[in-house]
Amino acid sequence: MDLEPDCARDQFGIMFSPRNKYERKAYALLVRTDGLSNMSKNSAKEIHFRVNEKGGTVSGLLLLPHGPKCLLILAHGAGAGMRHGFMHNAAEKLADNGVATLRYQFPYMEKRIKRPDSEAVLTASVRAAVATAKKHADGLPLLAGGKSMGGRMTSLAAAKEPLEDVRGLIYFGFPLHAAGKPSADRGQHLFDIKLPMLFLQGSRDALADLKLLKPLCDRLGKRVELYVIEGGDHSFHLLKSTGRSDEQALDEVARKVASWISRVLR
Repeated sequence: MDLEPDCARDQFGIMFSPRNKYERKAYALLVRTDGLSNMSKNSAKEIHFRVNEKGGTVSGLLLLPHGPKCLLILAHGAGAGMRHGFMHNAAEKLADNGVATLRYQFPYMEKRIKRPDSEAVLTASVRAAVATAKKHADGLPLLAGGKSMGGRMTSLAAAKEPLEDVRGLIYFGFPLHAAGKPSADRGQHLFDIKLPMLFLQGSRDALADLKLLKPLCDRLGKRVELYVIEGGDHSFHLLKSTGRSDEQALDEVARKVASWISRVLR
């Protein structure tokens, strides 16, 4: 299973609370390589749930902003867990836009093992996370998705059997193929999913050639939307030449997610 670029494992226990624009800038640089949680105005609650006998028990982070419109079950990518900077920042930005999130660990990440679990364990983890989210949602509509591998495993789970009460799927950098090996084969199972789907993809994503992804999304039909972050890579990192920051890119992503969810829930 391919690991996505621009990821690092959680390895520090640093506490940092940004108070002004200079500290926020330093914080943004720090969390690109470190996983931090519970550091901001939105406080995430740590929870635990059981996957199955093979997967064991894993942890999750439930972030409920004031007056949320929905709860998004958010799986991490292959190379970094739920506390990684991208996951932390994405959850914060989504909370600012009224979207609650449940981030969670896959069993191999919980055990600090480098190699991802089998597809069966990963998809079972998705289902267990959805069931757990339902218990904490207090009636909020549910959506599911994830970063890179986490999004793909969510889609595979949904293709095999509908995810209970989930209204739509959101992919933060869908890994359509390995880097340098363009192919649309990994997307064939998407035709078995009947839910609305949102693909958030950087125009420079090495794991999803837009010349392949755009036609695939067109063939999937009107229930699917592809939103391209111009200049973004697999983690929406922007080149300096764009004149925009990574934070601005993630703001754009969060606003898009929130507006798309509002349409889906009408």
